[in-house]
Amino acid sequence: MPTPQLSRWRRMQIPVFAWAAYWTIRLLGPTLRFEIVGVHNAVQIRDAGEPGIGAFWHRCILPAAWIWRNRGIVVLNTVNFDGQWTRRVIERLGFGTAQGSSSRGAIEGLTAMARNLEAGRHVGFTIDGPRGPRYVAKPGPVILARRTGRPISVFHIALRSAHTFQKSWDLFQLPYPFTDAVMFVAPPIRVPADADSEMMKQKQAEMQSALERVRDLAESWFGLTYDQRARIWEEWSELYRPAAPAASPKFSEPKRPTG
Repeated sequence: MPTPQLSRWRRMQIPVFAWAAYWTIRLLGPTLRFEIVGVHNAVQIRDAGEPGIGAFWHRCILPAAWIWRNRGIVVLNTVNFDGQWTRRVIERLGFGTAQGSSSRGAIEGLTAMARNLEAGRHVGFTIDGPRGPRYVAKPGPVILARRTGRPISVFHIALRSAHTFQKSWDLFQLPYPFTDAVMFVAPPIRVPADADSEMMKQKQAEMQSALERVRDLAESWFGLTYDQRARIWEEWSELYRPAAPAASPKFSEPKRPTG
């Protein structure tokens, strides 16, 4: 995909923006105190030895970049100004990149993502990026899941204390140091290779619903009582636990809520 021509001023800004963003993540990330609900939904993909297709809202991109760093996950990245400086940041954090976007270069981007899945690498989408509309999932993961047979893994990360940029299209959040964070991971979504248009619509709706559910649960988490959190823990550790095969993988007992 051709890189757009940028003014000299814009080209000078790229390393500055990249440096500032990288060190913001690098300094804040280690201070975040994570709790993960539904971790077994991610573990079952890992233990099956297959790569997955991650999908999450752009709002939580900063804590997501930290918790999933240094795993070689390939993310779809635009080639405009924002894409050029963010590419430097995410690659320095141990991600790979595939060039494309939901609006321009979509075919090239999905083809590159498919090649990475076939090579055994996980891939990820900021599913309402790069410019919205907010909380409306684009179809890339569903198309990719049908093409490759790989599962879609939906998650959301919420923060107890953060500055929300109210004028940003995604309501981006910058966490305060040492704040609590919670990540909800939904059960994997699979799309049959022979899915017709009606089935694709159903799977798109299923992904949208899963994204909204993990978002709503995570964003409400720190306003719940201990008992309310405990009930959700039980639901997500038992209701969504996969049926055990003859030689099932061991799942660690989830950490209980602490206040």
